[in-house]
Amino acid sequence: MPLSKFALTLMFGVALAGGGTIMAEAKPGIKKQPFGKTSDGQAVDLYTLTNARGAEAGVITYGGTVVTLKVPDRRGALADVVLGCDTVEAYEKNTAYLGALIGRYGNRIAKGEFTLNGTKYTLAKNNGENHLHGGIKGFDKVVWTATPLQAGRGGPALKLTYVSRDGEEGYPGNLTVTVTYTLTAANELRIDYSATTDKATVLNLTHHSYFNLAGEGSGDVLGHELYINADRFTPTDEGAIPTGELRAVKGTPMDFRTPTTIGARINQETDEQIRLGKGYDHNWVLNKQRAGALSLAARAYEPKTGRVMEVYTTEPGMQFYSGNYLDGTIAGKGGKTYQRRHGFCLETQHYPDSPNKPNFPTTTLNPGRRYTQTTVYKFSAR
Repeated sequence: MPLSKFALTLMFGVALAGGGTIMAEAKPGIKKQPFGKTSDGQAVDLYTLTNARGAEAGVITYGGTVVTLKVPDRRGALADVVLGCDTVEAYEKNTAYLGALIGRYGNRIAKGEFTLNGTKYTLAKNNGENHLHGGIKGFDKVVWTATPLQAGRGGPALKLTYVSRDGEEGYPGNLTVTVTYTLTAANELRIDYSATTDKATVLNLTHHSYFNLAGEGSGDVLGHELYINADRFTPTDEGAIPTGELRAVKGTPMDFRTPTTIGARINQETDEQIRLGKGYDHNWVLNKQRAGALSLAARAYEPKTGRVMEVYTTEPGMQFYSGNYLDGTIAGKGGKTYQRRHGFCLETQHYPDSPNKPNFPTTTLNPGRRYTQTTVYKFSAR
């Protein structure tokens, strides 16, 4: 007896007119395949995680980069919702940190220097006079060691490990970092971070995917509605370094406590912070009932597809960046070009320049202690 259309859909999925595939039941697992080589000859592998509902996450060992993330819309149609590239060469040339793991220090350190336990450390100045995202060769530009895990926390998982040597990019201590990506049955991309050091150092790890819930390459994200669970943010100077103030969002374009489209106030240049950031590129001080608890940081909604992304984190802060510096020069997937504001980032973190701001939560990691943080990107539709 031939299978019904309904049965075929459950088994394999059905292509939709206009693109996309109906989400189908699938066997959860992880698949490995070559992705190419770096310019110095290191092999890079692609691991594709698939959950029981057919969602997919593709991660390469170069930069621990999420290259694809396929999740359903309100009809069940899958689409890739992260910006990315097709080749290792394109990622090596990429200066926008598309989908990468960021370290040792996510975001900026003023004038590329800090003092720890009486010793002054000097870092690369790769963002004007400041240090950004770990330096010239941060964690986004190294090849990580991968260990696939068929059964992680509720789904297939990939454990990535990197040892950052004492003095790398100017940072003290031999640092061993482990990051585990898990694609759960609840359509969550869970990221668990862990690190230890043999010498006091500073550490602020994060993830830098650019999201477009309508599908990557589909245009700008200004129509996305965004909620951020924060009463305060950290205003910056002209170099995007926090002033040290924790300022109330009330009455400013930074107030996303009621869901608001990204584009509603993004060009409100009468506001100094919008003008300095050329849009949104700021850290929000997340509302926390208990420090270190995994709690809701943000929720994004794309009305055309109905896709929803919730962000949960143990971190005290989150950088919302509206893709202001994307300019069409990155070789995107399938020949697509990513123009200004074609993606947005929600980077969970400690606050920028914390090593130079004693009033901010500390980013110091000492020997004998373990750094941990967890961030979850949860997808649904309505």
